[in-house]
Amino acid sequence: MRLDAHQHFWQLARGDYGWLTPDFKPIYRDFGPGDLTPYLTRFGIEGTILIQAAPTVAETRFMLGLARQNAFIKGVVGWVDFEASDAPDQIAELAADPKLVGLRPMIQDIDDPDWMLKGSLTPAYSALVAHDLVFDALTLPQHLRNLLWLTDRHPRLRIVIDHGSKPDIAGGNVSAWAEDMYFIAERPSVYCKLSGLVTEAGAKWTVDTLRPHVDYLLDIFGPDRLIWGSDWPVCTLACSYEDWVQLTGELLQDLSEDEKQAVLGGNAERVYLRARNS
Repeated sequence: MRLDAHQHFWQLARGDYGWLTPDFKPIYRDFGPGDLTPYLTRFGIEGTILIQAAPTVAETRFMLGLARQNAFIKGVVGWVDFEASDAPDQIAELAADPKLVGLRPMIQDIDDPDWMLKGSLTPAYSALVAHDLVFDALTLPQHLRNLLWLTDRHPRLRIVIDHGSKPDIAGGNVSAWAEDMYFIAERPSVYCKLSGLVTEAGAKWTVDTLRPHVDYLLDIFGPDRLIWGSDWPVCTLACSYEDWVQLTGELLQDLSEDEKQAVLGGNAERVYLRARNS
């Protein structure tokens, strides 16, 4: 199964997308299943993992509703307030829906860089493990040291790093990112998404701009722990869906067919879907 393991839908009238302002004019409108399905059909993508775009439980319920109505949405990564005293109960309730496959705090938008290590979050992490849910890590490079410590605290927690943790490709400041990612990749419970990188590469991106960073992620995680996603429609701020499919095809061209299939769907199916439904 070929899967797009990172895509979003939103309805502006819902009113909880604090980051989505008119400054993002190309994507400041509603996006729904009808907007995405032509791309899925064109490129032979059989399913998606729908990722939260707002820090509310209402967002999670909205996405689960879409998943019930659209068979191509194979899984939902939602949101819960990890600091809430009843976070484990909320997670258990939401996990009763088999389409919920993970949760994602919006760490990149949290002022406290040490937030993920707060002791008050331990019950939420434990609930993720108990319900076979993935922890999607929406991190920036400055969060990687803490993420490493988090993996050691919770070795049974499956972690997927979104967008390669957003290296500063445009600015060329990637040495600390590369070092920290190397040590995180040594932890077998951590996976990394091949998504969002073109947005970090600046307006003058080329395949050669992206190649060293993708090659590095392939080298340290291997093709069995790298997961392809589009980050649509956010990716359209930098490139079209078609561009990203073509780009990643070029960037993965030296892999074997089995390795390509793993990155383009097999790994997402194994990490998000099989573990959740086993």
